[in-house]
Amino acid sequence: MSLATHRAALVALIQAVPNIGRVHAYQRYAREDSAFRAHYLHTLSGGAKQLRGWQISHVGVSETYVGVGRTLNEHNWVIRGYLALDDAAATELTFDDLVEAMRAAYRANPTLGGLATGEPIGNEDGIQKRDAGPVMFCGVLCHSALLTLQTREYV
Repeated sequence: MSLATHRAALVALIQAVPNIGRVHAYQRYAREDSAFRAHYLHTLSGGAKQLRGWQISHVGVSETYVGVGRTLNEHNWVIRGYLALDDAAATELTFDDLVEAMRAAYRANPTLGGLATGEPIGNEDGIQKRDAGPVMFCGVLCHSALLTLQTREYV
């Protein structure tokens, strides 16, 4: 098992959520605003374009010897999402629905297709919504969410 395998499975899981937008396996940057915006510009049905995207970052790992020759790695992930704010279209509700659809997708597949252990440790399990609110992103007022997830594997 490798970190790259967990990352790829997490990206695939999120990309499978209908209308989720652009999903990146890492924090995207660009020198030019237009190039940066292009990383997060999603084409909606009907052809309209909207900033709607996610980035996944591996922010830590802890390793615990659990006995009988088994070691548990716990990978900590941060998922940040953005969606252009349009008050008249009530986009906050759309954004909340996307976050909940992502959380439901993970609950339906907590082992990421058998790559990770689905055994919860402690009281928290699954994708956690830690923070949300409006931000300026790519020069556009957007909804933003900070989500966290811990995946586990025995090595």
